[in-house]
Amino acid sequence: MFPRICLILLLGATVLRAAEAKTRHILFVTTDGLRWQEVFRGAEQAMMNKEEGGVPDAAALTERYGAPAPEERRERLMPFLWKTIAQQGQIFGNRDAGSLGDVTNGKWISYPGYSEFLTGHPDDRITSNKPIPNPNLNVLEWLNTRPGLAGKVYACNAWPTLRQILNVDRSKLPMFSTMQKSTPGAVSPRIAELEQWMQDIPSPWPDEHYDAFVQRAAVEFIDAHHPRVLYVNFGETDEWAHARRYDRYLEAAHRVDGWIGALWAKLQSMPEYRGTTTLVITTDHGRGETPQDWINHNDKVPHSGEWWCAVLGPDTASLGARKDCTPVKQAQIAASLAKFLGEDYQAAEPQAAAPLPDIFSKP
Repeated sequence: MFPRICLILLLGATVLRAAEAKTRHILFVTTDGLRWQEVFRGAEQAMMNKEEGGVPDAAALTERYGAPAPEERRERLMPFLWKTIAQQGQIFGNRDAGSLGDVTNGKWISYPGYSEFLTGHPDDRITSNKPIPNPNLNVLEWLNTRPGLAGKVYACNAWPTLRQILNVDRSKLPMFSTMQKSTPGAVSPRIAELEQWMQDIPSPWPDEHYDAFVQRAAVEFIDAHHPRVLYVNFGETDEWAHARRYDRYLEAAHRVDGWIGALWAKLQSMPEYRGTTTLVITTDHGRGETPQDWINHNDKVPHSGEWWCAVLGPDTASLGARKDCTPVKQAQIAASLAKFLGEDYQAAEPQAAAPLPDIFSKP
């Protein structure tokens, strides 16, 4: 009798928590390799030159993103993050203020990073960016099997290797990736048009295309499918950093901030999403911190495992940019996404890290 009573009480508490939560939708956004230094300090003068940053017009870049105080510089670079999320949500990872965020996989490159935050744990078997199918369960795949969520989880990605990281052959997640060429009739007319534009416009990189295509695909997925969960991945921040073009790296970050703001505004304009959507933003790894090594990231580049994230939504208290708080880690993202939707990812994946602290505490 006692165990049965306990079970009834536990189920009752779970139903109560679900009833109290307001989040019904998740917008999850990542931008590849964007350093916490730019997020919290804004543009760094040491790289705003031709020698270290590959900047052809340092004066113009300084005019656009430079300022005496880091608070002004970061707001110029990412106005949506600092005028909206910092006022209404939470941002973790400002090491200058005692808010530590870290990647735990020890590799500090993309595939291990994406796998860590999507599966909820590092995997020592994943040591490179080779596009091999991920053997681990990921939170998007799992959410796509849950009642009320099945068939309502979508992804739009700049980096086609995310098809393997999310193991699309197994997970069957509907996904747009740059460089893809779908069979005729397999995608909507708007996605088909984006694919044609990608073929017609040369890409600067061999394995991905401009982020603008990802943004337009995300808008199409919202309009056509009304997802419960939408994952949007941008990649130009990493590509331009590797190319030692600090000006284009900053511009890419600024565009991503604007696109996130536009997606948020679009969702808030739609009755089904307004007041029921939580936004989570993060990155897959950091980068070096000096003018010499900021372009790189791996286990040989100090500080490139330093990480940040941001959360905005109806169930998250407005604590702003966190200071002197509990350290957070990349692996905590997966269980956090699930918990916002009333789901326990750790029950399905015991290796997964616990959700982020303090983000489910809105009065």
